[in-house]
Amino acid sequence: MTTEHEAPHTTRMLFLGEASLADGFRLIGFETIADPTPEAADQVFRDLSRNREKAFVIVDDRIIRADCPNLRQVRREGGRIVVISVPPLNAPTVLASEVADRLTALFGAGTSGHPGGPT
Repeated sequence: MTTEHEAPHTTRMLFLGEASLADGFRLIGFETIADPTPEAADQVFRDLSRNREKAFVIVDDRIIRADCPNLRQVRREGGRIVVISVPPLNAPTVLASEVADRLTALFGAGTSGHPGGPT
């Protein structure tokens, strides 16, 4: 419970990714950034970290796989900023996570949704 002198501790909900997905997330109350460049996405994560904000961020596969140093840092730290990824609407599901990568390394491409394995 907050007093009138304290600012409420809110968690921002953001979506960064395909415009076709952004519309749906916007409708359910997310802040959206449609089709961001990797640099723009990385700036979002830098700002969230610098401002010590709490956030729940959904990114598409393109962003999770991009070269975004601040996104990698946020994912390593965990805690205040939770990041998950969603696959594109019109492509096969390819899981992008450390767990999926480890499963692929151990058991082959077909086990975690990576292309090239049995369906």
